[in-house]
Amino acid sequence: MTVSARIGIVVTDPDFYPPEDPDHDTAPLVAALRARGADAVAVIWHDASVDLATFDLLVIRAPWDYPDRLDEFRAWLDRAEAETRVRNAPALVRWNLDKRYLQQLAQAGVPVIPTAYCAGGTEARAAIAALTAQGATRVVVKPAMSAGARDTGLFDAADPAASALADRIVARGGIAMVQPEIAELSAGAEKALYAIDGHVSHAIAKGALLRSGGGFLGGVYQENPVPVEVTARERSFVDDVLRAVADVTGERIPLYARVDTVDSAAHGLVVVEVELIEPALNLHVAPHAVDAVADAVLRAAAEVTR
Repeated sequence: MTVSARIGIVVTDPDFYPPEDPDHDTAPLVAALRARGADAVAVIWHDASVDLATFDLLVIRAPWDYPDRLDEFRAWLDRAEAETRVRNAPALVRWNLDKRYLQQLAQAGVPVIPTAYCAGGTEARAAIAALTAQGATRVVVKPAMSAGARDTGLFDAADPAASALADRIVARGGIAMVQPEIAELSAGAEKALYAIDGHVSHAIAKGALLRSGGGFLGGVYQENPVPVEVTARERSFVDDVLRAVADVTGERIPLYARVDTVDSAAHGLVVVEVELIEPALNLHVAPHAVDAVADAVLRAAAEVTR
């Protein structure tokens, strides 16, 4: 498929990406789009000198500093939406910024990790106590608005550091999420399933990330993506999740999505997170997916250039 269109792949400053977590996706995607006749370039989202109206399509890919500049990012979404077409759709991105979307998906019938959403430290301590009464020995505490597992901790349920983290999240005006530990997650069994234009394209095993007592294994956030097969059950599960997203938001199926899952003894196959803003697609370990992503972007561009 070839389309003559000007396409911006939305990223941030190259110096932002840490050595242990670089942007592996933009270069091969831009190259694939150019090979198909598109005028594709990387666009730094917060560069005020960029004329967004000159693009037929902006594709949000790696603006990974947006949690540090959330108000600015929201304003950028408003401006970009007013000046051109953006995928994933800004309305979908705004919805996905707050992990309380998981509560909406659960209400729509999607299996998710049981979660208490706490607006105060007292609520968080009560949630931890309730999990302890149900037999949980360890808990996860994290903010409802974050990325890259920032301010996310795995703790013994009796560890005061768990409620202390919840207090810090709430003190900043956030919502603290309290969940039981999923043993399979701690063992590294999380699986990221990628869907491009609603079709599962590839999957990776992410490996364990959290160290008990708070912080990351190895001291920094670092995934170890390994390509894995996708089962028929998982494909069907992703289909169900994306249909629920569309039903809840009233938006079309996203151009790209990462559905993080774990198959747990306690809860079955459940959603950990649905990332619709800037999921790393890990194209360096799944190069066969580059064509699918590029073709999907071109189809989206063709819709606005007809």
